[in-house]
Amino acid sequence: MRLTPDLIEEACQFVNPLKERELDLRAKKIQVIENLACTSDQFDCIDFSDNEIKRLDGFPLLSRLSMLLFNNNKICRMSEDLYASVPNIETLVLTGNLLEELSDLKGLEKLTKLKYLSLMRNPVTTKAKYRFYIIHHCPSVTVLDYKRVRLQERNTAKKMFGGKQAKKEEGKVKTFVPGEPVKKGSTPQDKEAIRAAIAKASSLDEIRRLEMMLSSGSIPGF
Repeated sequence: MRLTPDLIEEACQFVNPLKERELDLRAKKIQVIENLACTSDQFDCIDFSDNEIKRLDGFPLLSRLSMLLFNNNKICRMSEDLYASVPNIETLVLTGNLLEELSDLKGLEKLTKLKYLSLMRNPVTTKAKYRFYIIHHCPSVTVLDYKRVRLQERNTAKKMFGGKQAKKEEGKVKTFVPGEPVKKGSTPQDKEAIRAAIAKASSLDEIRRLEMMLSSGSIPGF
């Protein structure tokens, strides 16, 4: 299905738990991102989860946009010029897509305000040093795959990727899988527990992390 101006206008719009204006475009069988200029940059968050999108591109300039949700699509490529269209993105959820190579993530490097990133259930997460690669190349990210980035990890990433020889070694080993065991689905009880936690959260950072979990259905250690 095409993402037409009519489809955008008829989509659900609401204020989410972060008190942000959100446009819900979930499960519309959308294949290509287009026509978003008709939103007049009125939204903080757009949810494209459960569609059939293959490329992360096609955005007009959306300066207000701070959160994009792409759970369970078919994304295997992204524009290297994302930063020019969505310069203020802070949260990007790409859980359950088809990104395979570290080089496929180049488009993330110039998103200088990106803080919260999920690439869980993408083939690229099985690459050796994947987590350290992201930490080094996207230094603004503070929470990766629902785990806070620690200073020790930043130091290790710098040693791995800071020099010329380290750059030559990027992506050679393919056996390391970082992170904790993750549920690939969430039960109604999980979702209720997260909603209750959102209601009791004492900071925006905590609310945003929990909202990402609820949206993606991936509940690591919750």
